[in-house]
Amino acid sequence: MVAIINSNTSIRRTIAYNENKVKEGLAQLIFAGNYPVDMEKISHQMKLKRFAKRTELNQNAKRNTVHISLNFSSLEHPAKEKLIAIAAFYMERIGFAQQPYLVYQHHDAGHAHLHIVTINIQKTGKRIDLHKILVRKSIPATREIEEHFDLIRAIKTKTTNVLDLSPTAIGRIQYGKMASKKSMSQVLDFVLNRYNYTNLDELNAVLGQYNLLADRGSENSKTFQSGGLLYKILSPQGKPIGMPIKASSLDGQPTLKFLQAQFIINAAKNTHSKTQIKNSIERSLQRHSGISQDHFLKILQRQSITAIVKKSSAGIEQITYIDHKTKCVFSDKSLGFLYNDAIQKNNVSLEASGKKRLIRKNQLRNH
Repeated sequence: MVAIINSNTSIRRTIAYNENKVKEGLAQLIFAGNYPVDMEKISHQMKLKRFAKRTELNQNAKRNTVHISLNFSSLEHPAKEKLIAIAAFYMERIGFAQQPYLVYQHHDAGHAHLHIVTINIQKTGKRIDLHKILVRKSIPATREIEEHFDLIRAIKTKTTNVLDLSPTAIGRIQYGKMASKKSMSQVLDFVLNRYNYTNLDELNAVLGQYNLLADRGSENSKTFQSGGLLYKILSPQGKPIGMPIKASSLDGQPTLKFLQAQFIINAAKNTHSKTQIKNSIERSLQRHSGISQDHFLKILQRQSITAIVKKSSAGIEQITYIDHKTKCVFSDKSLGFLYNDAIQKNNVSLEASGKKRLIRKNQLRNH
């Protein structure tokens, strides 16, 4: 058995993800832990309010939502009662036995797996520290569960909670291959809770990797003036295709108001990461005396940094950097320099370097 633990800032979005799977017939709620009424009597609002009351006890804890998946071998198919017992056993071992939690059994993969939704705020208001919980508690718990419940042992032990953050992790949206709302919701659920974007341009730099765009419309449009937001699927050429969908109609309602709140939260997280990514870029420029822009971008990509290059209406190149390790996003301006200025400062144009070498070679011949 393999356990994957993720934390995020939105219990509403996490519940919506699982409830949407239920509506599609791809999942079912099989247990509600530490709820005051029987599972069959729990409404959608009751699910949210139970968690909301806890999160209100500690409003300083922004990443208060915990989304766990327990994954079993494709060769075994545990009964529902056994899955419920495994979930309860696991929650007890990682220190979440007294927390309210929902257990969903999903049927959308080639193996049995559970999704557990909970929060890390205790009834005292104290936050449960998630730091290194995967190694210290979760992995020992999964080994114990394998033994106790006679499960097939996982071949590889996960020692970190590092996920594949490349577009292949969930797949780029391909218009016409899947229902637009479903594909948009999948990408948004993946991106919004993982990356620290501080404005719409930075968010769109990430969403663009999945062929998605968040658009306020022109300043004279009704959408812009009413504070609305549309999501549009992009073609492989980066052009909008198909009908745009209102943010309010998507799972979790990723509206402009929601994003603006995230901008503020994320900005506070980015201070240390800004120094890291700036140092990485500057080191790459300093270590190479003759590189083209394409070569420069490939060097960054090897460091898990994706650079999105665009030209403004004035023809000026603007670059947004996506650091997949820290999950932070920065424009070149926010880092304190423009790419073109850095190139000129470091003299790293291949063409210029080539000309210098040719001139130097001719000078040697003449002597």
